[in-house]
Amino acid sequence: MNIVRCPSCDGYGWDEDDFTGEAEDCAWCAGIGYVYRDTSQVDHKIPLDDLKKTDISQKLESLENERMREIGYSGEAKKPWQQDIRKGTQGGINPYDEK
Repeated sequence: MNIVRCPSCDGYGWDEDDFTGEAEDCAWCAGIGYVYRDTSQVDHKIPLDDLKKTDISQKLESLENERMREIGYSGEAKKPWQQDIRKGTQGGINPYDEK
């Protein structure tokens, strides 16, 4: 069986209610973010005991690193004024810039 990103939560491991904003573990993957896909293309939850297996945990770690890179995570910390989300706000001003 292959390990693939959960099609229900897209690897996040949780679902958020659109109306209430409440979050809960994804029912498909039990909060792991990934599932086993068999040769018939049927998805199965990864049993918790399998997470203790080195090869499984290394594969999950690799897949998660790949997913994080896809959403823009570089692995390096950025100062607040370097973060795109803060541009144009008080937090987006570099306090060390000379004026």
